[in-house]
Amino acid sequence: MSTQEHRGAKGAAMNESLDQDVLSPPRPAPLKRSSLYEAVAERLREMVLEGELAPGSRIAEKPLCEAFGVSPTPLRQALKVLASEGLVEMLPHRGARVTRVDRDEVRDLFEVMAALESLAGNLLAVRASDADIAEIRRLHDEMMGYFADNQRKRYFALNQRIHQRLADLSGNRVLKDLEQSLTLRITRARYMANLDASRWEESAREHSYFVEALEARDAQALSEALSLHMRKTGQAVLQGLPDNAGDD
Repeated sequence: MSTQEHRGAKGAAMNESLDQDVLSPPRPAPLKRSSLYEAVAERLREMVLEGELAPGSRIAEKPLCEAFGVSPTPLRQALKVLASEGLVEMLPHRGARVTRVDRDEVRDLFEVMAALESLAGNLLAVRASDADIAEIRRLHDEMMGYFADNQRKRYFALNQRIHQRLADLSGNRVLKDLEQSLTLRITRARYMANLDASRWEESAREHSYFVEALEARDAQALSEALSLHMRKTGQAVLQGLPDNAGDD
């Protein structure tokens, strides 16, 4: 290749590189999450789940803004998050209110959750590592300590964490996302339900059964134990809901 041809090829390559630089869109800066509205959403979620904000009640923005020390903007952003979770409904030009608990919906939710737990059991027996199983055992033993000490709130918080962790360890992202979404709606019903001590004891035994099945990597036993646990929990929740749940 002559010197002139070499320079021409080099120039063409440089022009192509410049064209690519011009045509390529700039890389966007990483988005920063707004921790303020997320913190407000977390607190509002707790208030709804634990009944501090009753089903059907209107959400008064001004008192909440004063209580949280925030402006209306992060509060409204937080309400939109809860609306996407089915915990509140946005009323055009009238703010928001806590959604009511519908018995039929609660029944349907637990039926779907039972099916998801069954699938999770089949996947967990194959996909969970020994370290994963040891983690579930550790969480279970800690939860049983709360049961022995009659610390119901801490028990149920760790109970939820265990079920969420099982969904994580299933290795199925769709299952994980579905369970996370549905768990929020089920949790509110569980807080409303007056679960008696005998059901609590039975639930703790069911947890022991499925942890043992997980340690044995018995897919069928684990799948059946998780599904049965969720169905029985659903029955207890429906029985424990107030008679006026879902009434207008």
